[in-house]
Amino acid sequence: MVGGNFLSLFLLVEIIVSGYRFGANGLSMNYYLMSCPVADPIVKNTVNRALQADPTLAAGLVRMHFHDCFIEGCDGSVLIDSTKDNTAEKDSPANLSLQGYEIIDAAKEQLEKMCPGVVSCSDILAMAARDAVFWAGGPIYDIPKGRKDGRRSKIEDTINLPPPTFNASQLITMFGQHGFSAQEMVALSGAHTLGVAACSSFKSRLSKVDPTLDADFAKTLSKTCSSGDNAQQPFDATRNSFDNLYFKALQRKAGLLTSDQALYADSRTAGIVNGFAFNEAMFFFTFQGAMVKMGTLDVKEGSKGEVRTNCHKIN
Repeated sequence: MVGGNFLSLFLLVEIIVSGYRFGANGLSMNYYLMSCPVADPIVKNTVNRALQADPTLAAGLVRMHFHDCFIEGCDGSVLIDSTKDNTAEKDSPANLSLQGYEIIDAAKEQLEKMCPGVVSCSDILAMAARDAVFWAGGPIYDIPKGRKDGRRSKIEDTINLPPPTFNASQLITMFGQHGFSAQEMVALSGAHTLGVAACSSFKSRLSKVDPTLDADFAKTLSKTCSSGDNAQQPFDATRNSFDNLYFKALQRKAGLLTSDQALYADSRTAGIVNGFAFNEAMFFFTFQGAMVKMGTLDVKEGSKGEVRTNCHKIN
């Protein structure tokens, strides 16, 4: 049965990727082939250099891409700075801990020298997230390009991001509204195999110990959080490696956030968690397909968007 599911996932990923290779949704794998053939290498090299210096930024790039796509689509709106007349997405409490902006800026600066006005900030962010996953040991996959940058970034739109207190039903509903299955939602949650969370995002589970939380792990978290809300705890034992240890942690009732452990506490998603914990390759295939799919959410085309010359502000 596992083998059959694995084959089905492989074929699904191939169908998704093939569709975008030939221009579905206005995107194409070869979008910059003639206009800026160095786009992919420049982004990849920029990401690799940055992560060699600071491996923790891999988690930041993946998270930033997710936070971009779930608000008004993948349009680079999360990169825009606030002005005196507008408070942008990046200044929402949900986004204050985002990291990796300097990597996007460095890639954009090089691309503007080589191919001025061609490569969008939203494409750079999508490519950077892809390259961060692979650098950290995750799957290698290609993504379609051709996104245009949006002209809107409002703090109030961040209400569309799932909070760390969501249960499985709420996650299934929210991700379902974007066209994701429960399996894809669990796979995307697996991005928490990278990075850390601040105590402020899970301390509510400790005041009266959450019954879905392992007692010994709860003691570890309480000790960590004794230094304050800004103290950090890794999601799993290999914070800078993309693997399936996140799902194995859920099996031990050692999920960090309420929304993490909820995936194992709910019968609709527990089997998916078990499958990914048992078969890392299945997780990788499902994740890469879901990432390609996420990267096409509500993309801006033509006059609906632009190619920013500076990722931090609208042209």
